Amino acid sequence: MSNIPSDLRYAKSHEWVRVAGDHATVGITDHAQHELTDVVFVELPQVHRIVKAGEACAVVESVKTASDIYSPVSGQIVEINAALSNNPGLVNTDPFGDGWFYKIKLSDAAEPEAMLAAEAYGKQVQG
Repeated sequence: MSNIPSDLRYAKSHEWVRVAGDHATVGITDHAQHELTDVVFVELPQVHRIVKAGEACAVVESVKTASDIYSPVSGQIVEINAALSNNPGLVNTDPFGDGWFYKIKLSDAAEPEAMLAAEAYGKQVQG
């Protein structure tokens, strides 16, 4: 079974958010990176870009496919994980740690609460 940390919230499209105050860190789940296999390139959004929940804002390319990454929350991108440009494999080796994609200033603090909790996300991926 995939690793599903209980302190995160999950989108049905396999992104996660870790909320800290009015900011959130966003990445893709262990399940998603496993399905993609070896990640070879990550295209991240521009800092200062405004995104809406559900909007495609990044791309992950693996040896198998390229996939859009959707922002699970709305707000302004405040930081991107520059380490991914030199080492996209971090998405595979540490999807909930060093493999994060971007940090966002939330425009609606209630949005993460509406996302799936770990147990519900676990049921979806086992489903």
